[in-house]
Amino acid sequence: MRAPLRRLWLKVHRWIGLTLGPILALTALLGAVLVVALPLDRAAHPAFFVARSAGDATRAALPLEPLRQRLAAEFGPDANFTLRPPRKPTDTLWVLVRGKWEGTLYLDPATGAEQGRRGTHEGAYNVLFELHSSLLLEDTGKGVLAFAALAYLFLLVTGIVLWWPVRWPPSLRIVLNRGLLRGLFDLHRTGGAVLGLLIAVSVATGAYMAWRPLGNFISSAMGQQPIKPPVIAKGAATGPRLPLDELVARAQQAYPGQPIGYIQVPAKTSRPMRVRFRLSDDPHPNGIGSVWLNPVTGEVLAARKWQELDAGNGAVAVIYPLHTGELGGPLHEAVTALLGLALAGLALSGVWLWWRRRAMAAAARDNDSRLSSGTTML
Repeated sequence: MRAPLRRLWLKVHRWIGLTLGPILALTALLGAVLVVALPLDRAAHPAFFVARSAGDATRAALPLEPLRQRLAAEFGPDANFTLRPPRKPTDTLWVLVRGKWEGTLYLDPATGAEQGRRGTHEGAYNVLFELHSSLLLEDTGKGVLAFAALAYLFLLVTGIVLWWPVRWPPSLRIVLNRGLLRGLFDLHRTGGAVLGLLIAVSVATGAYMAWRPLGNFISSAMGQQPIKPPVIAKGAATGPRLPLDELVARAQQAYPGQPIGYIQVPAKTSRPMRVRFRLSDDPHPNGIGSVWLNPVTGEVLAARKWQELDAGNGAVAVIYPLHTGELGGPLHEAVTALLGLALAGLALSGVWLWWRRRAMAAAARDNDSRLSSGTTML
């Protein structure tokens, strides 16, 4: 590569890394920590996650309508609720509350007794997750993270261009016995070239989830019209809502015998209720296949599996577990954590190398200046 063009690529790579590298390092490190933090959080707070009635073989299912009424009385008529039924016999029933108070309630699934509650920004795990997913800036933070993730693709391209060897096969040797600067340079250069594409998968999937308009863009690029959730026509939802148990039973008729992932209960009856199912062929751990119902009439407005969605929205079924590592089990989760640590190391080492070389260049200039002054005096 000609020297002027190489200098241009180096400047692009350097300044993108210096500007967005710290953000990438932070989110990557947090992502790696979250893989370990989730089981640690469950072990540290068993009251939140292990039902008190777990050992009772005679326990019956909790009626949902009295629970909904109790929640509405406590949190107000404008609060939205998302119920997460137990995934295992020992699990608690989770209720995600979105209203004047936002957080999660942990209930005994047999009695409905509250075993604990935690606000959205309460607890170490929740703070780490919010930092990783939005930098604690909600939609603004998600946009920043999406932009930083897309910028990584430019870092990857420019880094590979700068690394590209004249002769093949390339040497992947890392020299660690010639000082810290040389060792970090080799690790940064070779590690970025070898792991760059794998890291790009984690970064790209994170950008996809952080900034949902990317899904609509993908569908439009493929000539597909994004499939939107159904709506209830004005005036079609007047009167009291049906009992929640009856609505859930009607939803289960669409996918008999399939476990429920979430039950999303809107505050207003003018909005449809959604029941998400964890279908056997759905790779998403929480399930994307859904049934939407009119909460007043019980009419099924739509029932869709993840394969029936447009490409941009249906891809979430694979992209989410691919990003978290759940798609391939514990081994994939371990690889995901290591790739997060690798990205953080690449970002921090790039910043350190830039700073160290600037310091060395400044010291060299000072030395030359002192030598020049001494020669003049002589």
